[in-house]
Amino acid sequence: MYRSRPGATIKAIATDLGVNPETLRNWIRAAGAGHGRGRTEGAPAVPGSSVEADLAAARKRIRDLEEERDILRKAARYFATETGW
Repeated sequence: MYRSRPGATIKAIATDLGVNPETLRNWIRAAGAGHGRGRTEGAPAVPGSSVEADLAAARKRIRDLEEERDILRKAARYFATETGW
């Protein structure tokens, strides 16, 4: 919003959004538009590779846990038949 409205100030946009101007200023800095009115074209506001790497790691962890769960289920079934429970 800050980048799309050239004449607007941080204070005016913060008032429109109902947030503290300093909070909005911090968000803009975190997005990579701290100095001036924008970023260089093509530069992501939030580094996507970090999010994608976290997602890939989480998906791998889920696969590993599902595999462990399946192994434990098979082992429980095997021991239940062996002991006659």
